[in-house]
Amino acid sequence: MANNESIIHLDNIMKDYYMGSQAITVLKGISLDIFRNEYVALMGPSGSGKSTLMNILGCLDSPTGGRYILNGKDVSKMPDDDLAEVRNTEIGFVFQQFNLLPRLTAAENVALPLIYAGVSKKERIERSMEALKKVGLADRSHHKSNELSGGQIQRVAIARALVNNPSILLADEPTGNLDSKTSVDVMQIFGKIQEAGNTVVLVTHEEDIAAYAHRVVRLRDGLVETDKTKEQYLNHPA
Repeated sequence: MANNESIIHLDNIMKDYYMGSQAITVLKGISLDIFRNEYVALMGPSGSGKSTLMNILGCLDSPTGGRYILNGKDVSKMPDDDLAEVRNTEIGFVFQQFNLLPRLTAAENVALPLIYAGVSKKERIERSMEALKKVGLADRSHHKSNELSGGQIQRVAIARALVNNPSILLADEPTGNLDSKTSVDVMQIFGKIQEAGNTVVLVTHEEDIAAYAHRVVRLRDGLVETDKTKEQYLNHPA
């Protein structure tokens, strides 16, 4: 049974891909609980399965075997339409490639998920401004992407991920395109978001970025290799 407080419960998750008739097993039985308001980093070398696992956590893909309970719902075998609904309501995504629309202002970019959710224009404006406040960019709401720095653009992307009040914030290499100082600023924002009550799952290959999380799960060859608290990780990163 899933733990009552776990927002993500993975039970023996398997994932196969097929090349012709040959099956390639990428995830080989991952069991993991992530609890409400946790801040977890998923790490692993290229080919470890972390990107595949992230796609399953984000309901962008379904496992070949095992169960995935997200916020009390079994999403393992949901049809695509139902998965899309879960993605829109339960998950906020932050990507390395910011994915903003250049012709829209910061506020309009943040409000996009609310248009798909059928929220009224008045409420969209209020909620997008509230999300921009959380990332310290309310004063830049009318600026377009070409008028913002890389760090500001990523903060707009974080605000967009928060605007639907998702159950989890899933960040995939969120500092991959940023310089060191800007990366620190962005990671501090994730820390504040977690302190405010959100669950944050961060996918990264960078040791210093993983160190911001409170728990570090390392994958290797499609399995969980280690699962450490922040203190354990800082003392023994490998």
